[in-house]
Amino acid sequence: MKAEKLQNQQLILQGSMLHAILVLAVPVVINSFLQTMYNLTDTYWLGKIGTEQLAAINLVTPVQNIIINFGNGITVAGSVLIAQYIGAGQKEDARGMANQIFSCAMIFAVVCAAVCFLATPGIVGWMGAEGETYLYANTYLRTVIWDMPFLYMVNLFSAVHQAQGDTVRPMLLNLGGISLNMLLDPLFMVVLNLGVFGAASATVLAKFVPAVVAFFLLCNPSREVSLNPRYMKFEKEKLKLILKIGLPTAIGGSTMQLGFVLMSKNVYVYGTQAMAAYGIGNKVNGLITLPSNAIGSATATIVGQNMGAEQVDRAEKGYRMSMWICVAFLFIGGMILSRDFISTAIVSIFSEDARVIEMAADFLSIMAFWCFTNGVYNATSGLFQGTGHTEVTMAIDATRLWVFRFLTLWFCGTVLHMGVRSVWYSVVISNGISSVILYILYRTGLWKKSKIKTNKKDVLVNAEVS
Repeated sequence: MKAEKLQNQQLILQGSMLHAILVLAVPVVINSFLQTMYNLTDTYWLGKIGTEQLAAINLVTPVQNIIINFGNGITVAGSVLIAQYIGAGQKEDARGMANQIFSCAMIFAVVCAAVCFLATPGIVGWMGAEGETYLYANTYLRTVIWDMPFLYMVNLFSAVHQAQGDTVRPMLLNLGGISLNMLLDPLFMVVLNLGVFGAASATVLAKFVPAVVAFFLLCNPSREVSLNPRYMKFEKEKLKLILKIGLPTAIGGSTMQLGFVLMSKNVYVYGTQAMAAYGIGNKVNGLITLPSNAIGSATATIVGQNMGAEQVDRAEKGYRMSMWICVAFLFIGGMILSRDFISTAIVSIFSEDARVIEMAADFLSIMAFWCFTNGVYNATSGLFQGTGHTEVTMAIDATRLWVFRFLTLWFCGTVLHMGVRSVWYSVVISNGISSVILYILYRTGLWKKSKIKTNKKDVLVNAEVS
């Protein structure tokens, strides 16, 4: 495995760029698909049970995602920092950083899960849920929130391995988790008749198992980057780096998710059917954008390692190639999914309610037609993350929701009186504007001023392999 990782590092720093992108991105696509399947499996079975249950989960999922995204800032920082240390040949610093990330992530996960558990009734009530929807949403969120320590453990495993150029093992780990979830969902929800509680419990248990496996694999002392208690004592300089790189990502991601909470609140005004349609459309559209998200993640690793090795031109080459691959894929896929008969057939899998199907298909068609802009957004975000400029992605993430999306939502709803379609168009317009702004920032050359300082060692990766 060590030889394989060194070969991947050599590929990233010296080999074919297209090959490097595919080697990193393809397993991440599969991994992201598996992660998405957790929610899709819940959506499928809850859609069979009833619209109220489906609407309840869609209503509170953004609340859960606020905390998840804030914590993900820690693991994103870890992946970027470890990648740059590896690119510079500083393996000891890479190991120390992984242990610091582990300590921070686990403390954060446990504290936030406990706080969210206590605050859930107030949060659900504030979002406007009433009657059965309130009960279902409260039950689901108070149960599923306890998957956070397990989720962060798996995310840390993925960050450590991806930074070393290995995206296959995280994929295999998640394959085990989703397979278990697909078995537990119908067992808990239908056979044992546990409904929403069963969906949440299945998710928690399905993440617990791979988290335990991830922990023991990371504790293996024979690995270059491994967990070791002697490295877990907090180090001031490393914590400052984590905050410097991770805090903007955390704030940007959680602020964006808070915007999604308010979006859900706006959608719920149109009723439970609209809420169910919104959730289905978002989840299905997420499938087509998985490759773009994965390539954006691969871009961060490629840029991070090459910037650590002081290969700025190669880092830019990796970004530009990644962006055009993303745009081409999403344009073709979007044109296919935006056809009405295709979008209707897909959303019909998740609901038997005619009105829900109609609205979800309309939402999916509009998003799919314009989703190619996500290719620019994902790849350019990866570029700025790989160079440590996470404050740029934080600012764009926040303004995308809080300025562009809500302004469009207000204009379409209040001025044009477009009803629930004002929500659909607010999504695609805000995504498009943000993509253009990110690309303009790339053209300024700001990303070339890497914020992560490493002491590059003259160590040739191919020499290590041989």
